[in-house]
Amino acid sequence: MKKGFLYSCLCLCLLISGFSVNAQIKTPQPSPTMKMETTIGLTDVMIEYSRPSMKDRTIFATDGLVPFGETWRTGANASSKISFSTNVMIEGKEVEKGKYALYVVPAKDSWEVILYNNITHWGVPREWMASDEAARFKISSKKTAMPVETFTIMVTDNKLNSATVAMMWENTIAGFTVKTDVDKSVMKDIETAMAGTSRGDYYAAARYFYDNDKDMAKAHDWIKMANKKEAKFWQLRLQSLIEAKMGDKKAAVASATKSMEMAKTEGNMDYVRMNQKSIAEWTGKKMNMPSGSK
Repeated sequence: MKKGFLYSCLCLCLLISGFSVNAQIKTPQPSPTMKMETTIGLTDVMIEYSRPSMKDRTIFATDGLVPFGETWRTGANASSKISFSTNVMIEGKEVEKGKYALYVVPAKDSWEVILYNNITHWGVPREWMASDEAARFKISSKKTAMPVETFTIMVTDNKLNSATVAMMWENTIAGFTVKTDVDKSVMKDIETAMAGTSRGDYYAAARYFYDNDKDMAKAHDWIKMANKKEAKFWQLRLQSLIEAKMGDKKAAVASATKSMEMAKTEGNMDYVRMNQKSIAEWTGKKMNMPSGSK
């Protein structure tokens, strides 16, 4: 009786051990998961999706793996997700900050993109709820220069307040533009910061106004205040550029000369060369560049 009981226990242990060994086997995912984080303007954007590969299959076609006219999860496995930390504009549609499932309906020359509030579905919802659509918009698609084996989503064409979310697979690429209200946010920060302004705040405000062709008189006042608090060669460089943009080349040359001498003292030859090039441009006189310059 005891021998039978011990034999049964031994068999059970071996069986459990076999299952345990099998559970430890790892194999590559056919469609690996990708998570990417980036910033568009001042908005944090995160994209999560799984990446299937072509494997000699036809993808976008009437009878393809992703048929024309049918809703696709924009990847494999669970539906793809995209999130925004602030409100954004996508292809003219206002989209509130939050996380959305990303679906598309491919056609021959265009895709329809849908941002869906319910992010819990594994793939396309069995019952589509129009009330869960946060936004729906159409974008054009075009041929890629070369085949794309593995489905890819990437953020491209980054500008100050916008970027393109591009989706590529097989021989097709389609993308939508995400715009953010950077100016409103920065202007609010500038107004708040000016109440108790540091040298760095004055410089940052002047830099923003210069880079975005805003009021140069204000930018000039702010950069002068930064240099009054403590002169720095990069601040004097910006002051010279603002003065040149305002048409005061004499003042620009004077500021650039100060910047150049200070940069030379501190061993920053990049700024020495930039200032020499600008002075030559503003005066029409060729200057001797330091050794190693281009």
